[in-house]
Amino acid sequence: MTETDRQLDRRLERAIIGLLERRAATSSICPSDAAREVHDGDDGGWRALMEPARRAAWRLVAAGKVEVTQGGRPVKESEARGPLRIRRAGW
Repeated sequence: MTETDRQLDRRLERAIIGLLERRAATSSICPSDAAREVHDGDDGGWRALMEPARRAAWRLVAAGKVEVTQGGRPVKESEARGPLRIRRAGW
């Protein structure tokens, strides 16, 4: 992993935490929200950041900072299929 990749990872993690902090405690976000926040530009280039955003969410899960949910319930990475939501841990 290059330093640029590590920087992107940290930016995505900070974006996830920042977006959640700006919302109600019970709110959730989509990984695409973080991808859009980090993407420099107004084109569809944020889509290339979707998988890195999902990976950032799973790292934050491992750190105990967030939960990844499907259908409103926490899900493990090995069980996750399809659209995901991210929320603060403990809800």
